[in-house]
Amino acid sequence: MKLRRTSDWLPTTAKEVKLKGWEELDVILFSGDAYVDHPSFGPAVIGRILESYGLRVAIVPQPSVNDNLQDFEKLGKPRLFFAATGGCMDPMVSNYTASKRRRDKDAYTPNGDKGFRPDYATSVYSKILKEKFPDVPVLIGGIEASLRRVTHYDYWSDKLLPTILETSQADMLVYGMGEQPLREIVELLQKGVPFSSLKNIKQTAVLIDKDEALPKHKSWEDVEIISHEVCLLNKKKFASNFKVIEQESNKLHARRILQRVGDKQLVINPPFPTMTEAEIDASFDLPYTRLPHPKYNKRGPIPAFEMIKFSINIHRGCFGGCSFCTISAHQGKFIASRSQESILKEVDTVAQMDDFKGYLSDIGGPSANMYKMKGKVQSICDKCVAPSCISPVICSNLDTSHKPLTELYQAVDKHPKIKKSFIGSGIRHDMLVPEFNKNADPKELDAYTEEVMTKHVSGRLKVAPEHTSDPVLKLMRKPSFTYFHKFKERFDRINFKKKLNLQLIPYFISSHPASEVEDMANLAAETKDMGFQLEQVQGFTPTPMTVATVIYYSGYHPYTLKPTKTPKTKKEKEDQHKFFFWYKKENKQWIKDKLNAVGRTDLLQKLLPEDNSWKKNKGAKNAKNTFDDAVPFNKRKKKATRGSSKKRRR
Repeated sequence: MKLRRTSDWLPTTAKEVKLKGWEELDVILFSGDAYVDHPSFGPAVIGRILESYGLRVAIVPQPSVNDNLQDFEKLGKPRLFFAATGGCMDPMVSNYTASKRRRDKDAYTPNGDKGFRPDYATSVYSKILKEKFPDVPVLIGGIEASLRRVTHYDYWSDKLLPTILETSQADMLVYGMGEQPLREIVELLQKGVPFSSLKNIKQTAVLIDKDEALPKHKSWEDVEIISHEVCLLNKKKFASNFKVIEQESNKLHARRILQRVGDKQLVINPPFPTMTEAEIDASFDLPYTRLPHPKYNKRGPIPAFEMIKFSINIHRGCFGGCSFCTISAHQGKFIASRSQESILKEVDTVAQMDDFKGYLSDIGGPSANMYKMKGKVQSICDKCVAPSCISPVICSNLDTSHKPLTELYQAVDKHPKIKKSFIGSGIRHDMLVPEFNKNADPKELDAYTEEVMTKHVSGRLKVAPEHTSDPVLKLMRKPSFTYFHKFKERFDRINFKKKLNLQLIPYFISSHPASEVEDMANLAAETKDMGFQLEQVQGFTPTPMTVATVIYYSGYHPYTLKPTKTPKTKKEKEDQHKFFFWYKKENKQWIKDKLNAVGRTDLLQKLLPEDNSWKKNKGAKNAKNTFDDAVPFNKRKKKATRGSSKKRRR
């Protein structure tokens, strides 16, 4: 790989700006992450996108908010605007566990050091900038801003908060992927249009005075949701908002959303259409160094970068629509796939890296096996309001062919410097079961499964059935556990046929809305019967912009407005956890008492038979669930699978 100079990165200091020969900056971006110039890191993507539009851009990574705030002044005022983002993860998920304990490490900081990212970082940065430079517009974006764009429940403060535009005092919010709205914003600013006039840009949100006339747009319809003040007083009405928000966020032709917030009005403009192949290729083909800024060389490795260093992201978006996941709220439910040529070009770039040993850690995306999948008849998708394309059943209009993905894997493996390419992202196992995925050719599904198992897995294949209870799974927008049984049958058959000796690792969630203690007992009994002994468990973490979080806070399902129970107290959550560890001596008496009390001796006999026959089950220790309360949902597969790179957020 060619020798890099500091000037190959976006400048981060006044000295580096001078090295570029610049007298003035157009945009200064403040980020909660350390600066890694890589297409998997949102702040770097935004910086490079703005640069590609002809702007002089600098980035201030992890500015200190605990001193005289000189980091916010050291580069002066930009010509166009400031930009602020909390980073690749919501800062509260980065800083705290599901039990609200402060984390020991920050994956997006050198050496994993904590304390470099403030809580609610986007708001903190934006307010400082507005105080110091009140005449300079502030544009916020990234996952934190995107998922907090409307009235939302904040788990960490246990409060209902207004749009982040209110708390941050920012002038505009870009939600979702930023390439398309930023292009239009920059084009208009370059033409001399004042920033304050930019109120009709798709995929942005602004706050206006409640008596101010709405920006005119001849082709947009409006929908007004319940005001923030009413939401504070009425949880059921708050819940009713979410159905509108989620459906409009996933439409190809959405309405503009309006919400009163005090003496102001929130205006959320409709999203852009899904990025075309040429557009997403252009974003990934920008001149990234693919490395952390040299300023970190002596501070230690950045864990998040080490995980994705030799990985390839092949698409954006997810049509799963899981109730606990925010991918579709941020990236959209429609898949934007890169061309095979663009992907192979990146593979070649990675293969030329000095420390590359021939192993790609991941070829994937938010879900590994959704590449190139889209509607067969576009006009049907144009009218669709469903939040999921595969729940409760796979849409008959969805092309679920795995052939392009199988061919992509094979093309990657033909590269002379690739010894093995792994699939570290989560695979939707249900889409590989013909009984569920009736749109696909069973032989094609078998070919993909066999390709993955024989060439792209190192010992373990990790999938996420999430639960065994059909009512809970229905609320999760996940298929019946029956399909996991069917997938395991296919897995076992290929495992035996190819003499692979692979392990199947299922992921599960406890304390999810609608999950009762009996459901967890059944989960433990059923997985034990299948030969799994689970060692750790993911506790449900309420994060903004999900159905499950709305239920957690309000007690109502936003689509039916029917009361829905959620385990909320520490004791309730601990009780659900205990069933995962039925084999531990300290839990056995508690389990006996609990199941006897509810009359479920049938489950008790399965879990704790008097003859302890479970010890004779040779497969009992074959599967170990490798995530815990300390691992945020969108990072858990990354941690469990060495080198995995893609984010799945809940």
